[in-house]
Amino acid sequence: MLPDLPRLSDYDVSPRNGFLPDEVPLDILPDRYYQPWETVVRNFQSLILAKRLRRVVDALPVLETDLLLTEAEWRRAYSILAFIAHGYIWGGDRPSDIVPPSISIPLLEVCRHLELPTVATYAGVCLWNWRPIFDGEPMDTLDNLATHMTFTGSLDESWFYLVSVAIEARAGPVIPLMLDAIAAARRNDSSTVINCLRSFAERLDELGTLLERMYESCDPHVFYHRIRPFLAGSKNMADAGLPNGVLFDDGTGEAPYVELSGGSNAQSSIIQFFDVVLGVEHRPTGEKRTETPVVPGPGACPSPSPPHGFIQDSEKRIANLREYVSSRRRDRALTTAYDACLAMLRSLRDKHIQLVSRYIIIKSRERTGSHSHSRPIALSLSPPKQASPARVNIANTVARTGSKKLRGTGGTALIPFLKQARDETGEPAIDAWARRLLNNGPAEFGGAEEGSVRLGKVAEGLDGEVEVVGLAGVWSVDDNQTRAHRTSTLAGRTQTCFDFATRSKACVAHDATPAAEPSDPGAGEENERKENKRAGKQGREAGKQAGRVE
Repeated sequence: MLPDLPRLSDYDVSPRNGFLPDEVPLDILPDRYYQPWETVVRNFQSLILAKRLRRVVDALPVLETDLLLTEAEWRRAYSILAFIAHGYIWGGDRPSDIVPPSISIPLLEVCRHLELPTVATYAGVCLWNWRPIFDGEPMDTLDNLATHMTFTGSLDESWFYLVSVAIEARAGPVIPLMLDAIAAARRNDSSTVINCLRSFAERLDELGTLLERMYESCDPHVFYHRIRPFLAGSKNMADAGLPNGVLFDDGTGEAPYVELSGGSNAQSSIIQFFDVVLGVEHRPTGEKRTETPVVPGPGACPSPSPPHGFIQDSEKRIANLREYVSSRRRDRALTTAYDACLAMLRSLRDKHIQLVSRYIIIKSRERTGSHSHSRPIALSLSPPKQASPARVNIANTVARTGSKKLRGTGGTALIPFLKQARDETGEPAIDAWARRLLNNGPAEFGGAEEGSVRLGKVAEGLDGEVEVVGLAGVWSVDDNQTRAHRTSTLAGRTQTCFDFATRSKACVAHDATPAAEPSDPGAGEENERKENKRAGKQGREAGKQAGRVE
């Protein structure tokens, strides 16, 4: 007999908002006993700017948690203490590896109650850190959301958190929808399953659109240099100034150093739920696909948020839809709807990788390049002033150490982790052509069959290497590879055309010999004009040839 489906009410999961609370998170703790905490967060940005936060926190009394009466109050206390702890650790010129008892003792107690690590998680900075601007209006459109707390006080930081909040709100109704799909599959009601999957695919497309709105009000420079350092955890942060992690001083003199992953969107339970119901299996980063079964869903990056119990029970108590769809391969409407969900989820992860490339990878390369090739220019005859010491944090780790392996705030190797999660999303596809479309990663992941056409993504190499496209050309940003990989996108020297309907190569035009570097700017411009003219002619000929193939 199949186990009962999870009931959302047993896990504090909302059928409307998903993993966001139904009630608006508190903006202040009601008991005046906690006024010292509220005073700090009310003046938070000013204290960080004046570099006085640590002195103020050191002078705080150790407050008890006995007067926290509701879950909303416990959550507010957690967000406050986590923000203060991260501000204390990362708010100076050098990180502090010891958090004083005034914050450590109550934070440890609150985290035990909420079953959370002593670090600012996705739950603390996003799920419980928002409010509507106008009551009664929807909160899944970014037009009616504001934050309670930020480290910097900038609109960029608020927008960064609120995009995630809006995505969670828009995705919330998917949870009961897909539980209905599972129930329908148990009844062999394929019509209901198809309708649910189609609605799911449409909602995933909407989530991708919301994610792309990040570019509207969050500047990459501000994010990389001002916001991201405060979100870092203490795991794998030796280069950022925390070789041993962080010690939360509980007053006993026996507290150990701990290394904890910081807040990350990988901790979002809603994305993990998508993986569970669709049967997407994740492996540890770098591990190749084998025939050995692995734990489905978010096993590679467990969520520290409270609804994780719902995710765990969902893995145990519900059969994912892939098994049902796979047993009915001849039902084209069913397989198409299922594969469309995988395509939309993979597209969402593609957009996330593009966002990470723009906000982190490119910014890290800019900083490295500017420090390694620039020379000081004398602008005054006055003696140079003594430079203030550069801050040590995750934003300047690459510049200081020359490290090629960028890490996220959660401590993971950034691009390899995201790329593998994306590639694994397409693996469960049912239709053979859908598998070719979705599994265009490395061949060892099962993404290529001999003689088949590999559908590479724009700005991504056939080996799965992520590339960032700019006006100057294309350059590699794979953290695990240091080889130079540069091609011209302006001159059109590399061109490949495919007729996807017949799956045959229509034309290939390669200029294997790069043009010599001109000795003067005028010659360079003339060569570029000739090159562009030749590329345009090749494009027209390729179009004609492709038409003949069709």
